[in-house]
Amino acid sequence: MFDGASNFADSVDTAFLIVLVISVFFLVLITAMMIFFVIKYNRKRNPVAKNIHGSIPLEITWTVIPTLLTLVMFWYGWTGYKEMVNIPEDAMKIDVTAQMWKWTFKYANGVETDTLFVPANTPVEVFLHSRDVSHAFFVPAFRVKKDVIPGRTNKAWFIAKPGSYDLACAEYCGLNHSGMYTRVVAIPIAEFNILLENKLKISGGK
Repeated sequence: MFDGASNFADSVDTAFLIVLVISVFFLVLITAMMIFFVIKYNRKRNPVAKNIHGSIPLEITWTVIPTLLTLVMFWYGWTGYKEMVNIPEDAMKIDVTAQMWKWTFKYANGVETDTLFVPANTPVEVFLHSRDVSHAFFVPAFRVKKDVIPGRTNKAWFIAKPGSYDLACAEYCGLNHSGMYTRVVAIPIAEFNILLENKLKISGGK
C-alpha cells in the first residue's frame, strides 16, 4: 500500500485508508462499550432487571453520525470511480485477450506479445476480451481490476510510472488459474516505439 505506480493509486489508497480507519475506530469503540456494559450490568450487580426508556437525542446521534460517515466513504469511492471510467480520448489503445491460462496483448501495428509493454506517463486504454471463461485483469500496483467476460468487451485505462509490475488473473478460471501471471513493463515512449518496430520486423512486418 502507498507504493502505487499509476494515476489511480492515491485515490484508491485514500478511500481504503478512510474506510479502514472508520472501521477500526468503531470496532474498538463498540468492543470497549460491550465489555463495559457486560461488566457494569452483569447479573451479580443488577439481580433485578430495570426498564430503560428511549432517548431521542441518542437516537438522532447514532443515526446522523453513521449517515455522515457513509456519505464521506461514498464520496471518496465515487470520485475515484469517476476517474477510472472517464477514459481520455487520446489514450493509446491495446487489445487484451485472456484465455486459459495466458494473456495476449495486441498493439495498433499488429504486434502481439505475452508481456504488456506500455509507454510510461502516457494514458493507455485496454480492451479486454476472453476466449473461453471469465477472467479478471488485475494490476495490484496500479490499483486496477476489471472483469474479462466472454462475449463482451470491457475497458480500463491507466497511466503507469516507469517500472515492471505483476499482472494477474483475479477471477478463478480453472486448474492453472494461479499460474496466469505476466508483467506490465512501462518504459519511456521512445523506447516503446523502438520496441514495437523491432518486434514488427521480427514478426515479418514492413
